[in-house]
Amino acid sequence: MKQVQNIALVVAVIFLFGVVFLNVAAPVQDAQASDTAAFYKAKCVACHGQKAEKKFDPALTEEQQIEAIMKGKKVEKPPHMPSYGDKGLTAEQAKALLEHMKQIRGTQ
Repeated sequence: MKQVQNIALVVAVIFLFGVVFLNVAAPVQDAQASDTAAFYKAKCVACHGQKAEKKFDPALTEEQQIEAIMKGKKVEKPPHMPSYGDKGLTAEQAKALLEHMKQIRGTQ
């Protein structure tokens, strides 16, 4: 009986480790990057605001803005822009996110 309990405990630990590992291994996926509105709300709104009114420079070219999303950007006063390319975001998803930000900002 003790051996069955030990096996059950090991299986439960392995299962929980797998759940935790999968959630940590795919941080971009918790807010699906394909759903730009949800991704923006989950990852961006804290620094950029509800209407992308903060820390968003529309004077930058689209390429520069996508590069900032993909590679991150150090700014004078933290928090710095994180590198979402390192977290699994694709260039196409970054472009869609940028378009979403322009739309909610009203600068299409």
